[in-house]
Amino acid sequence: MSFYNFSEGEDPGAEDEHYMRLALHEAQKAFDAEEIPIGAIVVCKGRIVGRGYNLTEQLNDVTAHAEMQAFTAASQTLGGKYLKECTLYVTIEPCVMCAGASYWTQIGRMVYGANEPKRGFTTKGASLLHPKTVVKSGVLAEECGALMKKFFENKRG
Repeated sequence: MSFYNFSEGEDPGAEDEHYMRLALHEAQKAFDAEEIPIGAIVVCKGRIVGRGYNLTEQLNDVTAHAEMQAFTAASQTLGGKYLKECTLYVTIEPCVMCAGASYWTQIGRMVYGANEPKRGFTTKGASLLHPKTVVKSGVLAEECGALMKKFFENKRG
């Protein structure tokens, strides 16, 4: 598992950008495997406890989203199903299914990159999340969105 210590006085957004870059690395793995390039990292107390990327094609499983993979890994690492003290970093706004899963994990914080105007959970309302979950969006949004755009351009071209 990875640790990253942030010094006092450091830009508070630097931590979110650091972990989002790691989520982008996971998304690149999905891209390379010809999966929709979404990556996720779960961090608890400065430690990466779960990571994942889309595996829906490889596993022939529509529920094998990046967030679901990361939640499962985090729960196994921590030895419990609740992720109250954790942050989910995900490159694209979670879908309704993944937002619902985050509700059940009671994730403390969710940070995502690019918005997903067609299938993102915010199209249905933030009430899909646990009431105590804090959300931050737009972290490295341009980079996160660019990988998705490139993926779909390659599929069409």
